[in-house]
Amino acid sequence: MAEDRQGRRYPQNLQGVLQLAVEAGSASEGPAPIEPMSEERKVWLREALADVCRGQTDEVEQMKQCLTALGKEEVTEREREGEEEMDEEEENEQESAFEMLSELCENLDNARDLMVLGGLDLCVSQYLRHSQSGLRWRAAQLIASCAQNMPQVQVHLLSIGALPKLLQLTDSDPNSTVRVKALYAVSCLVREQEAGLEAFLSHDGFSVLMRGMQSESEKLRTKSAFLLLNLLTAHAEQKDTVVSMGMVQQLVSVLRTPHSPFHEHVLGALCCLVEGCPQGLRDCRSPSLGLEELLKQRSRDLQGKEESQEELDFCDRLRASCFRKQQTDESGMDR
Repeated sequence: MAEDRQGRRYPQNLQGVLQLAVEAGSASEGPAPIEPMSEERKVWLREALADVCRGQTDEVEQMKQCLTALGKEEVTEREREGEEEMDEEEENEQESAFEMLSELCENLDNARDLMVLGGLDLCVSQYLRHSQSGLRWRAAQLIASCAQNMPQVQVHLLSIGALPKLLQLTDSDPNSTVRVKALYAVSCLVREQEAGLEAFLSHDGFSVLMRGMQSESEKLRTKSAFLLLNLLTAHAEQKDTVVSMGMVQQLVSVLRTPHSPFHEHVLGALCCLVEGCPQGLRDCRSPSLGLEELLKQRSRDLQGKEESQEELDFCDRLRASCFRKQQTDESGMDR
C-alpha cells in the first residue's frame, strides 16, 4: 500500500484503485456533506491508474517477446519426424517462454491478447506437433489456461482445429504428461461449450475417454473418467450414444482392475447411464456382466472407510437402480 504525506494508505493494484474510486463516488452521492478529495489524493489516483496501464502494456510487451522466442524456430520436416535434435539452449528458452506466457495468461485480458497476437495459432500449428515432449505439453497447458471460461478464445481454438489435434495427443502421444495436459485442454474446450461438444462428438471423443480410462497413467485414467462423468451429467441426451458404444461393459471391465480412487468417477458414470436410459439399465442387469456381485463385494470392501464414502454411495445408488427394483418386480410377478 502507498502512503500520502498525511500517512494515509492507498492501494497499489487495479482492484484497490477502482475500489477507492467507487467509494469516493458513492460517498459524494450521500446525504451528508463530506470533505472533497484533496489535490494530492487526486494526483495519486491519476498516477496509480497510469501505473496500472503501464503494467498492462508491459505485460503485452512481455508476451510479444515470448512469441518472438517461440517463433524463431521454423519446424522442418526433419524435425517433425524427430530426425534432428533441437539445441538444448534454444529448447530451454522456449520452455521458459511458455512458462512465462502461462503465468501471464492467468489474467483473462492477457489470454485474449495472446489470441489476438497469434500466440494460440502458433501453439496449434507448430508446438502441439513438436518433436520435444516438453514443448508439446507446455503448449497444451497454455491452450487450456487461455480457453478455460473464455468462450471467445474457445471458439477461436475450435475454428483453427485445435480439438482434433488435442484428442490425438490424448489418445496416442508416447509421453504421459503430454496426454494428461492435452486432455486438460480438451476439457476446457468442451465443458459448457456447445460447439466444443459437437466437435468432440464428431471426432469420436467418447472413445478417446474410454481408452484413456484403460491407460497405464493414473492421472489420465482419473481425468478421463471425471470428464466422462461431467459430460454425461451435463448432457443426458448423449447417454444412448455412449451406451450404444458398449460403454457399460467397458466401465465394468475397468472396475474389475485393481482398486483405484478414480473408480469413484467410473461408478458415477454408470449411475448416469442407468438413470433414464433403458438400454443402459438392461446392459447393467445382464447376468454375463456379473455387476451385482461386483457391487456387493466393493461395498463390503469400502465399509468403514471415510475417504471412500462417495464411492460407496455410488455403489449403493447403482445397486438400488439396477437390482433392488428388479427383485421387487420379479417378486410381484411370482405373486
